Amino acid sequence: MGAEIDLADEEAASIFSASRIRARLAQGGYSIAAFRETLSWGRERLYSLFHEGMPADSLVHARAHLVDEVLCAAWQKFLPENTQGLTLVAVGGYGRGELLPHSDIDILLLHQGTALEQHRRGLEQMTAFGWDIGLEVGQSVRSVEECVSEAAKDITVITNLLEARLLTGDADLFRQMQQALTPDKVWPVQAFFEAKKAEQAARHRKYDDTGYKLEPNVKESPGGLRDIHTIGWVTKRLFGTQTLGELREKGLLSKQECDELFAGQDFLWRVRFSLHMLTGRHEDRLLFDHQIKVAELFGYEDDDKNKAVEQFMQLYYRTIKSLSCLNDLLLQLFEESIVQPPQGGEITPINARFQIRNGYLEARSEEVFSKSPWALLEVFLLLQQHGKIAGIRAQTLRLILRDSRLMDDTVRQSVQARSLFVEMFREGNGLTRNLRRMNRYGVLGRYLPPFGNIVGLMQYDLFHTLTVDEHILYVVRNARRFAMQRFRTELPFCSEVMDRLAKPELLYLGAFWHDMAKGRGGDHSDIGAAEAEQFCLDHGLSHPDAALVRWLVKNHLLMSLTAQKQDLSDPKVIAEFARTVGDRQHLDYLYLLTCADIRGTNPALWNAWRDSLLKELYNLTVRALDRGVDNPLRSEERIGEVQAKAMALLAARHFNDEASRAAWKRFDRDYFLRHSPEEIAWHLPAILAAKEEDLPLVLVDQIGGLGTAVFIYTRDRDHLFGLSTGVLARLGLTILDARLHTTDDGFVLDSYVVMESDNTPISNPMRFEEIRAALRKVLSDPEVSTIDVNRRTPQRLKHFNTPTHVHFSQDTARGRTILELVTADQPGLLSLIGRVFQKRGILLDAAKIGTIGERAEDVFYITDRMHRPITSDSALEDLREVLVRTLSRSETT
Repeated sequence: MGAEIDLADEEAASIFSASRIRARLAQGGYSIAAFRETLSWGRERLYSLFHEGMPADSLVHARAHLVDEVLCAAWQKFLPENTQGLTLVAVGGYGRGELLPHSDIDILLLHQGTALEQHRRGLEQMTAFGWDIGLEVGQSVRSVEECVSEAAKDITVITNLLEARLLTGDADLFRQMQQALTPDKVWPVQAFFEAKKAEQAARHRKYDDTGYKLEPNVKESPGGLRDIHTIGWVTKRLFGTQTLGELREKGLLSKQECDELFAGQDFLWRVRFSLHMLTGRHEDRLLFDHQIKVAELFGYEDDDKNKAVEQFMQLYYRTIKSLSCLNDLLLQLFEESIVQPPQGGEITPINARFQIRNGYLEARSEEVFSKSPWALLEVFLLLQQHGKIAGIRAQTLRLILRDSRLMDDTVRQSVQARSLFVEMFREGNGLTRNLRRMNRYGVLGRYLPPFGNIVGLMQYDLFHTLTVDEHILYVVRNARRFAMQRFRTELPFCSEVMDRLAKPELLYLGAFWHDMAKGRGGDHSDIGAAEAEQFCLDHGLSHPDAALVRWLVKNHLLMSLTAQKQDLSDPKVIAEFARTVGDRQHLDYLYLLTCADIRGTNPALWNAWRDSLLKELYNLTVRALDRGVDNPLRSEERIGEVQAKAMALLAARHFNDEASRAAWKRFDRDYFLRHSPEEIAWHLPAILAAKEEDLPLVLVDQIGGLGTAVFIYTRDRDHLFGLSTGVLARLGLTILDARLHTTDDGFVLDSYVVMESDNTPISNPMRFEEIRAALRKVLSDPEVSTIDVNRRTPQRLKHFNTPTHVHFSQDTARGRTILELVTADQPGLLSLIGRVFQKRGILLDAAKIGTIGERAEDVFYITDRMHRPITSDSALEDLREVLVRTLSRSETT
């Protein structure tokens, strides 16, 4: 046996002692069954010890020790003779002596001379035996020379070999390999460090440079265990250390920092152990499938404000934030040790407290923060004002981490601190980057306790893809991009509106405060609005500016809800929204905040269609404000304008005016309110040219890059909405909008806006034809009354319990009932709803379709068969019960 794993825990050392493991194997005659039973016994004992609360480091070391004994016993079984020139080596994580129940077991068979050929049969038997006993081993076979050659070419190979640990065999050969891989022979310290830094940066980019995703990878995401491994690899190469504990002995880490590092590592190990235990396989991703169960294993319970899973995930996110801090600190320390001397170099004074040394910001004394705690904020403003500063020097970062506790109420209320913080928003440049730094290093939450409360706070749904603090900073980032020249092509209209803002900092402050009050119970918009206004007044903003920020926070959801849930063709909707907004200034700020918020909530949520809805609402509101909110545009005026523009487009194509007007007499008023002149000019020629045998007429085309329009013109028939939406769902399409009209002579003019399931517009003409052919086939067959979508509900949707809620209201002005539905999203949902409507004799006038993560939030405008609103309480209650029963049943099938 080679290097022993230190089982510091007495109980683990007793249970997994070498003598006990060998006795179990011997008792079974070293048979396959004995080995299998020993591994199974070991795994079950580890599970029991986990539940009893044994520290994670003891668990992972005990598992590695168990595998050591099993492999060495197998070696002895199949290679009992002299094995000079042959060595069994543990590498990678196993080499570190860290194994979870289903971790990869990586070994290196090191050979020299003819030893490999002499023992080939025994080695082959041992490999097969490993599979027979259920030990999945990843094995490489190399000579010392091959190890050096492969290591020189590949940073991952040298990294794996740095972890090498002798298990059994020729110890001299193992030492030869170690001596051949020293920094003076392969991978010098600086080259190794630069490569590992680049490797970490690439890995972080793979996870969008954030560990705060809804389903993080405990090992690979930023702040995860791999970041700790990176520290370990660099210190081994740089200082020759074998354990992280030696960092403190060498004075590289303080006791507090070392405690944080080990506590974070232990927590992440326990999370990974839980995942392996729950899944029975190697699993490092905290998927929705597992989060609730892991939270239960950690002892969390739901409370009045947050679910158990949200409390657990907040601890997870706060842990990786702390580990990211330490990773920054140590890598910066290493860089300074390797690349440049700690002292000396070019110095540029900034003020009495700070200077720039070799391109990095540095405190001029160790007492700078203890004497002037408000300078904790000054650091980040200076980084904004001096954009070429590469970062913060390690020693200064250590002072920030040490002294951030000095940020108390006295400092928060000081003129210096308040002036510095609000100046960051006025400065603009570098705002997001430095707010993120402040958050990462704990200063932001210390200065603003409301922000500290939401650090790491997540919402257990598919809609909010980031923690609340990360979301807020993403929204600030999005707002900043509207003002930056290099991003003007991203959302040109937003950049145009941004140019008109007199005080962009008010938009940034609104973005910063809009979700600050989440997780406290009550309406976060109301709570946050009051706090935001007080913050602004405390920080020297005028009363009008503070009132504007308050209004933005209070109403930050208003524009998205209006655009996505209300009928923008209704002049009353526009007039009411314009009355709430009040003036162009408030509209500009709210429009930009809304765009920034949606884009920062869920990347999949923002698309060209939502962009167009918000832009349409903005332009309609501008017009309403210009006319005066007490002089709203009448429906007749808007219809006249739409028809005139459509007529001009048709005339340009040499289309007959009289034919157009004659056809339009068959169409209801809402058709012209809900369709653009371009759409009408697209529909009409096809309608007039269609003969009876051409029906159903189906048109499919792009609509200005906003989505794909599907238009159906045919004789009215039962089940039309359910059949149409069923076909579209079966094709894997997402329906964004539905506008349904019936002519006086019994024809339908139904329009849908669709996208592919990945939220991209359809661009392939063959796909257009597939949609058209599928709809014509089903709608032309009078025998077809239902569509089976035959698409499985995605696995991740099954982890959420979204009860079905139905709310009714009356649109008296337009003689229809509004049905608002919230339910679990599922394939073919609209087809199911259409089937219910048809059986109940309900006509659908229009629908606003919204999928919010795992939730469908749809609005339907309905009437009875006589085109009258449904006002009977009993009829509405009956409809509610049928919808709840139907949709709840469909979730479980």
